[in-house]
This record gives sequence, C-alpha cells and structure tokens, in this order.
Amino acid sequence: MFSDLTKEQACNISDNKNMISHRKGQMLYYEGAKPLGVFCVNAGVIKIFKTASNGKDQIIHLAKTGDLLGYSALLGEENYTNSAMVIEDAKICFIPKENFLKALISNGPFFRRLTKALSNEIGVMEEKLVDASQKSIRERLAYLIVQLANSYGMDGGGHQQINLVLSREEIAGLIGTATESVIRLLSEFKKDKLIEFEGKKIIILDKEGLVKLSDFYA
Repeated sequence: MFSDLTKEQACNISDNKNMISHRKGQMLYYEGAKPLGVFCVNAGVIKIFKTASNGKDQIIHLAKTGDLLGYSALLGEENYTNSAMVIEDAKICFIPKENFLKALISNGPFFRRLTKALSNEIGVMEEKLVDASQKSIRERLAYLIVQLANSYGMDGGGHQQINLVLSREEIAGLIGTATESVIRLLSEFKKDKLIEFEGKKIIILDKEGLVKLSDFYA
C-alpha cells in the first residue's frame, strides 16, 4: 500500500509509527470508537467483525501481513463501523492520523492506490451479500476453506494444510451461520474425504472437490 511513497514520505511515516506486539485475543479497536490513525499488519492475523444484536460476531474479513486497517473510517471522518481483534499473535504498526493524511494529500499515486483498495472492499462486500442470499451454507463453507487455503495454505505430500487455526465459532462468523451447522458440515466434509484434521488445523485432501462443491464457477 505504501510502495508509491517518496523516500521522504516513507521516512516520515516510519519515524512516527509505533510498532506494537499483540497477543491472540487482544483488540486493536472497537466499533463506535474514534479513529486516531491507521494500523498496518506487519505479522499475524486480525479478524474484522461486527457484533449483532444477539451478541454473535459476524466476521467481515481476515487481515494478514501487509494489510492496512481503519483507513476507511479515518477518511470518512466517522467512528469505526466494526471491531478488530488479533486471532494470531501479531506485530502491528500504528500510524498517527496527521502523518498518514499528510502523505495521502501530497502523493497522487498513493491516493489512487488507497481509492482502489476502498473500491475493492465495496466489491467484496457486494459479492458476500450475493453469496449469502444465493449460496447454501455448505457451498459457503467449501468456498471459505478454498479461500483460506489460497491465503494460508502450506503444501506437503500432495495435501494442503491451512496454517491458521480458527475456532468453529469464528468459521461460523465468517460464513454467517450457526456454530452447530459448521461442526456438522466439517464432519461431513471429513467423511467425504474432502478434508481431515491435524489437531485444530484443517488439511485439504481434495481441493478440486471443494471448488466444485463451492459452486465457484457458477
């Protein structure tokens, strides 16, 4: 995201950022709070979520190394519309609002890159809305596993391990369903030899089968 900055701008950002190590379960920011800057993920995984009126979390997406968080609220001069929690030990750079906006205003390519990222976020949200209304829970779960494999997969012995541990509740939050449904479907996927488990990690045995099941090309 910052690749278009000049050396001077990059140095200004670097000199004023704070690098903080976060443990699993720690919050970066809460829905309704006022943004004071932006967060850049140096390492680890962060879940971005909203809490529904029934108290359940709906996970919007998972942020990983290189992702920038909180900039849409900052640019819109609004409070955060979601919350962010560390789900895998992370190192996060916090960039103060003043330094971030100074670089944005003075650098056209950086501004365009950020605008493109915002547009992409909207497109992803629209796609999720369509999936939620047209795809079955089974299809959504298969698609999620394929996407997790693409982002966090490690090949080995003809199989692919997802190198990220998510609780059944978090998986349910990602596809918008009940935890019980996720437990049942994962058991069915295992029975159908699409996946297996190594501890809490998912091992993909038949990625092509998951792709077909997810109705990815429909």
